[in-house]
Amino acid sequence: MRRRRLLFSFLFISFFSIAEEAKNTNEESLETEKNWGIAGVIRTASIPYETESETVSTFIPMMFFENEYVFINGMEGGVYLYEASDWQFSALMRLRYFDLPKEVQNKAGGDVVDTGLQARYQINDEWFFDSEVMVDPEFRSYLNFKLGAEISSGDWWFNPTIETRFKEAEFNNYYYGLSDDSSQSIGSGIDFKAGFMSRYHVVSNLYLLGGTYVSRLDDNAYDSQYIDNRWEYEYFLGVGFFAEEDKPTRKNIGNKPYLRVAHGWATPSNIGDIIRLDSEKDPHNNQMTSVFYGLPLTDELFSLPLDLYLTPGYVQHWKSDVQNLSSEFVVAIKAYATIPWPTKWRFGVAEGLSYINHVSYIEQTEMDRKGYRESKLLNYLDFSFDINLGDLFNKREWDSVWLGYSIHHRSAIFENSSQYGRIKGGSNYNSVYLQFDL
Repeated sequence: MRRRRLLFSFLFISFFSIAEEAKNTNEESLETEKNWGIAGVIRTASIPYETESETVSTFIPMMFFENEYVFINGMEGGVYLYEASDWQFSALMRLRYFDLPKEVQNKAGGDVVDTGLQARYQINDEWFFDSEVMVDPEFRSYLNFKLGAEISSGDWWFNPTIETRFKEAEFNNYYYGLSDDSSQSIGSGIDFKAGFMSRYHVVSNLYLLGGTYVSRLDDNAYDSQYIDNRWEYEYFLGVGFFAEEDKPTRKNIGNKPYLRVAHGWATPSNIGDIIRLDSEKDPHNNQMTSVFYGLPLTDELFSLPLDLYLTPGYVQHWKSDVQNLSSEFVVAIKAYATIPWPTKWRFGVAEGLSYINHVSYIEQTEMDRKGYRESKLLNYLDFSFDINLGDLFNKREWDSVWLGYSIHHRSAIFENSSQYGRIKGGSNYNSVYLQFDL
């Protein structure tokens, strides 16, 4: 319950902060290219526990976005609370990896999303110092102190960091003593971590990503009967698409913010069957209604006319004879390709994150059938096709209205992602929508 309230609060704040940015953009008629990125990264890490497996890997979809209100930076996101001179204060959420063998990660619940507060002091144009107080979903706490930099040189970008983490006894006992029993606590501890992330500009919007870190566990954690290695390592390799950093100024862009209202019906069919027009009807007629906002990021990718948006959304899953009301929160990056013939229509694809407070019936039954522990946090995909009503009916006053169909999809990327609980499967909804350019 505490975990849900904390996550709901953060998602609501993020949603309305992005909406406020869009409102200001509309009022000032400033449509400029934003600071954005999307990437796919493979992380490989050593396992500190005494197991037969020595390493574990996971695939991580990443999003990047920043404005004066919020930021999304790969594995973390937050809301800017206050800024004064060289100081910046933020509310923060960050993915923390629980490096267990792949075969037990679903039972253990996968990786962890921590929440907290961050104070950043900007030492100069490149170097900064962060102080953080963080808690896990059960309010086991720790403090982070990090010295880091963001250094750009030609086509390279580097983010070296050195950090110290002060862990309370309850945190250390749970994650390294593998116990909830406070009477058998291994005690608090201080560990250290150093490394870097980097990006290399290949061409246009294409970038390569990589990084490596090494960590040293404290004595209490290392003395745990379950720990085999004091030193841990991890490395990242991936590819991404970003706004070109070498452009001296941001250009005006042609795409406008949008509001999309959709209604959907659950289906037990997979995406392949749906695309082949072989979709089954849910016998319980479970339904959902969603509202999405589109904040323009750019109107081209690799010099091709593709409209990109950051799109946060709220989804209401309605009560039925097999499920209660539930709320789903989504943030994604969506791309549209517009085809002007024979009438103006578009194909769209979105990728992002989805969190639901109660897993829907159509999803839970699949998890039960396959023997998985469900995950409230999953990868989000959206495939859409829409047509411009103004162009279709030759009514210029309808030029800002689109009628469309979309697949609303939640899944865990075929057991390849530990942050989603190593699940294969998810849920699909066929939906129809009206979308309004604002």
